[in-house]
Amino acid sequence: MPDKKGKTKKKAMILGVGLDTDGHRRITKGPNFALVGGTQETHEVMTEKAVKINEKLKTKGKQLEELSHDEFDDIAHSVGLHRHRPENN
Repeated sequence: MPDKKGKTKKKAMILGVGLDTDGHRRITKGPNFALVGGTQETHEVMTEKAVKINEKLKTKGKQLEELSHDEFDDIAHSVGLHRHRPENN
């Protein structure tokens, strides 16, 4: 979305995808996240973590798009998310 000077503003969003299923379609949207799929338990866990990330952002007085990668990693880690690092085969 362009601002008054014609520059495009950054916008960031968290996308959570639950790969397990119990036959139900679940979609939860928030101000900066969209969560789809998963069993009831998986979807609840994704929702809880997204809400906690937003609480941490509010505490810091920042928007998701204002975070550096390291800041996001720190917040994600503090709510129980960990970066997947595949092994080299």
